[in-house]
Amino acid sequence: RIRILLLYLPKEGWQVYSSAQDPDGRCICTVVAPEQNLCSRDAKSRQLRQLLEKVQNMSQSIEVLNLRTQRDFQYVLKMETQMKGLKAKFRQIEDDRKTLMTKHFQELKEKMDELLPLIPVLEQYKTDAKLITQFKEEIRNLSAVLTGIQEEIGAYDYEELHQRVLSLETRLRDCMKKLTCGKLMKITGPVTVKTSGTRFGAWMTDPLASEKNNRVWYMDSYTNNKIVREYKSIADFVSGAESRTYNLPFKWAGTNHVVYNGSLYFNKYQSNIIIKYSFDMGRVLAQRSLEYAGFHNVYPYTWGGFSDIDLMADEIGLWAVYATNQNAGNIVISQLNQDTLEVMKSWSTGYPKRSAGESFMICGTLYVTNSHLTGAKVYYSYSTKTSTYEYTDIPFHNQYFHISMLDYNARDRALYAWNNGHQVLFNVTLFHIIKTEDDT
Repeated sequence: RIRILLLYLPKEGWQVYSSAQDPDGRCICTVVAPEQNLCSRDAKSRQLRQLLEKVQNMSQSIEVLNLRTQRDFQYVLKMETQMKGLKAKFRQIEDDRKTLMTKHFQELKEKMDELLPLIPVLEQYKTDAKLITQFKEEIRNLSAVLTGIQEEIGAYDYEELHQRVLSLETRLRDCMKKLTCGKLMKITGPVTVKTSGTRFGAWMTDPLASEKNNRVWYMDSYTNNKIVREYKSIADFVSGAESRTYNLPFKWAGTNHVVYNGSLYFNKYQSNIIIKYSFDMGRVLAQRSLEYAGFHNVYPYTWGGFSDIDLMADEIGLWAVYATNQNAGNIVISQLNQDTLEVMKSWSTGYPKRSAGESFMICGTLYVTNSHLTGAKVYYSYSTKTSTYEYTDIPFHNQYFHISMLDYNARDRALYAWNNGHQVLFNVTLFHIIKTEDDT
């Protein structure tokens, strides 16, 4: 989902929100027309305008959720068709099983039994997909009513409409809570946001910031720099309108920094020390050595650049990805305490870090790319939930041929990348399972 581009056309007063992409990659926009010529001193008029704005924002959230659900729903329908076909075949075999060997018949029966528990999950998924469509229709109707009220104030009771909005908000939140953490299925894009800086660097937003806080941080180069540039929004970042600069007390190493809950986490140059720096306080809040972690191009990604220690965040929390001599130079994943930087738990993988292009975490699973150059794809994943790995094949378009930073942002559901001096965004498609009431 890409929901961060907000453009203003001051002469006409129109606002255009780029909120999502459809399955074919086309941008879906919500256009908010100029305010009607209403008396700005009328309190009820202001309330109604605010209410209409709230409904329009909800419409964007519904649209994004609907797109995500419809994509996932195709997987459900495909699985349902396969199950029905298997069931029919099983029935046919059962009618004439005397002609089959007992062993083959039993194996097929066991496979069918394994699929049976999925049926209630599929039914729940279909029900929720219909519910989202119903939400869209209700919001569309409510938005039309509110627009009409702007032209004829007093035609409807404001409190009644306000309660309808609150009810819809509650139902939307309940629906979204049913989505479990997702598994990466597809990467689309990229969208080029800006071209600036050297070949190597990092840019990011805070995944834990509020919806109204869209600050962007920009860190050019992989070494010999301490200056972090801040922008109030993506629009300011594109135009180059800095709001503030920070002079860090230490130089950083690599490009694998992360902003999380208002603080910058980075690897101190020529060390395996992790620094937590507060933007609001303007000082270091914590620093700690990452035990046994290689540094200063001992175990970097394939492109080098002192990328030994990769700090990242996802829906679960803060992580460090690195390699050690004890694990034979293979990737180690550690979950960190965001306050003290202590390692809470670690997982040792069998993937050589020097063979990895870049990596990122989504829902506690590490996804590793096979190259930082052309032909890159997500080649390997490791789940910290199950302590298991699998080889994957998820291609993505490396448009500018050299990626030196690739990080997932859980709030935006997007991958931020520094691609050969271009700051770009990739959209991700995640496969979600709908929680049933029996799930714990």
